[in-house]
Amino acid sequence: MNIQTGDIGHIIQLAIAPVFLLSGVCTNLIVLTNRLARIIDRSRVLEDRLDVAYSDPYLNELDLLYRRSHLINMSIGLSTACGLMVCLIIALLFLGDITNIALDKYIASMFVVAVFCLVGSFVALMREIFVASAWMRSQRHVRRKR
Repeated sequence: MNIQTGDIGHIIQLAIAPVFLLSGVCTNLIVLTNRLARIIDRSRVLEDRLDVAYSDPYLNELDLLYRRSHLINMSIGLSTACGLMVCLIIALLFLGDITNIALDKYIASMFVVAVFCLVGSFVALMREIFVASAWMRSQRHVRRKR
């Protein structure tokens, strides 16, 4: 277990790519949590309005917000799983080099799974955006002719 400085430098070079991926995943998580916060804020306003008086349009919008929050939560979960796997990949890179255990197949398979999680996160985000955009278009007011 004699670790040379050159070996550590090589491991750090190998870990740079996953660190960049982790940075992108963290940025994605910031976007997702901001979208979720806006959905929660809007649903609280609608819930308060419904406490005062029953309204079908408010209930319809709440149904839509619940659907959007489900998609965002799914996206957050997949992004978090991706970030966790990337962190484990970095740890396995160091562990494999220190212990001289061949972990390359585990690292490669975890990287593929992490990328699939990231793709799933982006798909769920796109679905949420499509749902929000479709709702916005359906609620568009038509201009009256004068």
